[in-house]
Amino acid sequence: MVQLKDVRKVFASHDGGTHVALDGVNLSVNKGDVLGVIGRSGAGKSTLIRLLNGLEKPTSGSVIVNGDEISSFDEVSLRQARRSIGMIFQHFNLLSSRTVAQNIALPLELAGANRSDITKRVDELLDLVGLSDRKDRYPSELSGGQKQRVGIARALATNPEVLLSDEATSALDPETTRSILELLSNINRELGLTIVLITHEMAVVRSIANQVAVIEHGHIVEQGDVFDIFTRPAHDVTRSFLGHESGRALPPSVAAKLKATPGPKSEAVVRIIFRGPHATDPVLAQLATEADIAANIVSGSIDEVGGRPFGIITVSLPSDPKLLDKALTFLKVRHLDTEVLGYVD
Repeated sequence: MVQLKDVRKVFASHDGGTHVALDGVNLSVNKGDVLGVIGRSGAGKSTLIRLLNGLEKPTSGSVIVNGDEISSFDEVSLRQARRSIGMIFQHFNLLSSRTVAQNIALPLELAGANRSDITKRVDELLDLVGLSDRKDRYPSELSGGQKQRVGIARALATNPEVLLSDEATSALDPETTRSILELLSNINRELGLTIVLITHEMAVVRSIANQVAVIEHGHIVEQGDVFDIFTRPAHDVTRSFLGHESGRALPPSVAAKLKATPGPKSEAVVRIIFRGPHATDPVLAQLATEADIAANIVSGSIDEVGGRPFGIITVSLPSDPKLLDKALTFLKVRHLDTEVLGYVD
């Protein structure tokens, strides 16, 4: 549904030089997928999404959306192609002089749809986003979450095949963010819509996406299935984003005392990744009863990623090499990933 082939985008800088925003980007999104593109500020996320809706053209390479190479289109062809590409903005971009219904109707008016079809479609979308009772209100009378629901309905007005979301929840509070992500997830399931989300929050990716791409300095440094990337991140940038996600962060009191080598009275601090067929097994209880090794829980979290159970628990284990090796082997046999983070007294 979406494909970038060897895309490079170079901008002229203010000092007369150049700035490479994207460099050799290859990316593909299958029909019905929800792809989360995550990166720091200035990583190239916004440039990428502007290429997908044709607001920018690549310096080299190809951008293909719904079978059309939009990177080669003129403005007239782009206007037609954009009807199959919906766009949700961070700051809503609603027209203050238009009611909720009139804002949603705007893309259909521009496309030349007749009045009865517009009214029918607007009513359908108002029902979909839960704003039927707000159709005659103006943006100034709405909450942030309601404004974003109007933005989503407007983006869906022309029955697009692809929905682009540019930091759509970053201006919202956590509770409203959850409701908007649930709405997008429902839209993806019910309409089979392909969604590309630009975000800087791993929690957003975990909540809704099934695929993720991590971008840094204009390069895609890691991409793949959300569960695989969350549970086994390969790149330092990905690991840094996941640092405070899903129980990875150590309590400050423990982190401050962590040492690289064991002392005479120290214990090993070990991170255990629970994934796969033994993710829900009582492994720590088994370690105590079957291997006679007690593990003290330091921190942890049990959750789901992509509908599959996943947990991270950090424990302290005996630092004696034989006992520690015995414990790590016990866990490895059960297909659990382990990492010795250091030692504490």
